[in-house]
Parts: sequence; structure tokens; C-alpha cells
Amino acid sequence: MKKDMKNIFKFIPLAALAIMASCGLDNYDEPESTLLGQVVYNGEPVQVRGTGEAVRLYLYQDGYELHDPITVYVGQDGSFTAKLFDGEYKMTTISGNGPWENSTDTTVIKLKGSTSVTLNVTPFFTISGANISISGNTLNASLTINQVVSSATLEKVYLILSKTQFVDEVNNIFRADITDVKVGSNTLSADLSGSSDVANAKYIFGRIGVKTSGREQAIWSSVVQLK
Repeated sequence: MKKDMKNIFKFIPLAALAIMASCGLDNYDEPESTLLGQVVYNGEPVQVRGTGEAVRLYLYQDGYELHDPITVYVGQDGSFTAKLFDGEYKMTTISGNGPWENSTDTTVIKLKGSTSVTLNVTPFFTISGANISISGNTLNASLTINQVVSSATLEKVYLILSKTQFVDEVNNIFRADITDVKVGSNTLSADLSGSSDVANAKYIFGRIGVKTSGREQAIWSSVVQLK
């Protein structure tokens, strides 16, 4: 099948595909090329929430009658992948989604086979020197919050524990929201004595998040195993 027909199929609703299949038009190729990518700032991966398909990117392809975007989901380490047909695509962030400044810039991707790309963003804040540990019934954390976008306002810090390697404000067995924080160095703690989930967990993973006021998504430290 010709390439233009393959691309048309990407944007046809499922119901229409079912009708076409009943007419003998279901014998079309599946996409075989792989787009691999990483969201970065200053060359470093941007850590985000990885569950619930919360952080997303859009891919567009010019030259076709229908221009609905292809949604690409970002993992908690900032990586993403997608199966696509060969061709030229434009990648953008989504306004209001992600812990970074909105941008109208596009990243042009010429996909052929397996192609890697980095998507540069400007986060509102970054985290450095993050450390999280458990001592008895106390969760201890320290971090430096670095302001990148001068107009951004720091809202709070999440201290999160999970029994799996997916750790965020939704997927967890313990969560502390701390608003008494500042740009710069912070030393924080939370009481774990009332959490039977933490006490009974076979494995515990921890992570620190920094949330900007007025934004849904936080930026995160790397996941560390604590137990």
C-alpha cells in the first residue's frame, strides 16, 4: 500500500476502520519505525509523573487532510517512544501540561527506521542534591530548589513513598505535602508512625516532587529504593 494511504489510516476513527474492513480494506501495513526520545533541560533528563499518562506530547504530520495530533506519553524518567510510519513529523509540548514553560517551538523529526530525538524544555524549577531516607518512623529529605523561570511561584514539595518503582502524588503508600519550603536549600521531614502501609511494605521506593502554583504537574527527583 502506498505511504499516503498508510498515513491516512492513522487518523481514521475505529468505526470507519471497521466499515472499511468489512469491505475488504483491512489488509494495510502496521507502522514499523520507532521513535525514541528524551525530554531534557541543559542536557539532563526531566523527571516527571509517569503514571496515568499524565504528561504528554503531540506529534503532527503536514500534508494530509486531517491534522489531528498523535499523542505521545512521557515516562517518569522523561523518556518516550512511539511506533510510527516513516516520514517527517513535528513534535510540540501541550499548553498547560508538564512542569515546564509553555512553548510554541516545534522539533522537526525525520523518521526512518529507529530514530532518537531530544526535546528541550524550560522547567519552572529544577531539583538538585536530592536525598530521601527513612530513620525509624521518620522520613527525612533534603534538596535544593533552583528557580529557572523568574515569574513562577513555588507552591509545595511532595515527599512520596511507594511499594513499586512508580512513585508520584497519585501512586503511593505515603504522601506528605509540605508548603513551608523556599527556593534554595530545604531540609524536610514527615512522621511515618501512623502508616501501616509503610510498616508492612516489603519494598519501599522514595521520590521528591516540586510543584509550581497554577500548574498540574510537578517536577521530580529520581526514584531511589529505600527498602
